Amino acid sequence: MTTLKIIDIGHPTLRVVGDEVPVDEIKSSAVQNFIDQLIATKREAKGAGIAANQVDNTRRIFVVEVGNNPRYPYKPAYPLCVMINPKITFLSEERFENFEGCLSIPNLRGVVHRCPHIRVQGYNRDAEAVDFEVKGISAGTFQHEDDHLNGVLFTDIIKDPTTLCTWEEFSLRYEDAFRESVEQVVAKYGS
Repeated sequence: MTTLKIIDIGHPTLRVVGDEVPVDEIKSSAVQNFIDQLIATKREAKGAGIAANQVDNTRRIFVVEVGNNPRYPYKPAYPLCVMINPKITFLSEERFENFEGCLSIPNLRGVVHRCPHIRVQGYNRDAEAVDFEVKGISAGTFQHEDDHLNGVLFTDIIKDPTTLCTWEEFSLRYEDAFRESVEQVVAKYGS
């Protein structure tokens, strides 16, 4: 499968609010091929998720999938999920600190506050309406990808810019403590 070029911070498409995909077009070969390429791109880049904006496309589509990912060895597994025209609703007033990275912001990480319990509505790749809840660290991944579809990058919503660091510094100085934090979030909310 052909992969797509991931664009970097500064590219104007990352700041575009995505366009709704007409439901009657979801099963079209153009949309299905794009979804396949988006999945292949995410997997090749070893991302936990990827949104259409990140490959210079303005459709409201993102994918999430976590397996044995060397970029995120502490993230719980999450099966492949394709979301089209997603709507996310927060189901908790609580927030947790999530040390995030992004395929479009290479070699940078920082702490973002995320809701640990969300409702996700939209369509899957079969044009079926879906409505489900996501908890814990995985809820943060869904929020990160949905932010992309609204032209928002994780660097826009960092509460404390002093948490920004390179991947090497994260691995050296912060990863062990963050793993413990992830374990606490998973123990409290599930994946």
